[in-house]
Amino acid sequence: MLAAAEEDARELGAKGLAAWGMALPFFMRASWFKKHGYKKADSVGMQVLLWKPFTEDAEPPRWIRDKKKPDLEPGKVAVTTLVNGWCPGMNMAYERAKRAAAEFGDKVAFRTVDTFDRAAFREWGEPDAIFVDGKGIRMGPPPTYEKIRRTIAKRVKKLG
Repeated sequence: MLAAAEEDARELGAKGLAAWGMALPFFMRASWFKKHGYKKADSVGMQVLLWKPFTEDAEPPRWIRDKKKPDLEPGKVAVTTLVNGWCPGMNMAYERAKRAAAEFGDKVAFRTVDTFDRAAFREWGEPDAIFVDGKGIRMGPPPTYEKIRRTIAKRVKKLG
């Protein structure tokens, strides 16, 4: 399949092909792409952007970096989710965050940003994320419901 994708890209005039992989050996291993001639072009956390140039003048891609930070809500815990629907695992994490936030009622302000909208994605700089009071919950494998709930509960407890 990878060879077919590369051939399609070449036929369409692409100067190279990018792939997304993970630095940890559990899912979408970056090392697998490296075995097929891809080289690391950039990384953010555990995410690796790999690149296979087809021409001499090909420029390697770079990740779009995080840009916007979530607004805080005075007197409430702010849970901000970025979701674009492309990753089933992140869709699950979004649903977990939504359910966990709802448990705390009006002590939590839950906000969803639809990063399927290209302008929203460019504004935020990432497609999927969960922030609790402006601090991101580590993504990779989708965080469990319990982890998300505990993170929110700690912030709610600090409200007093």
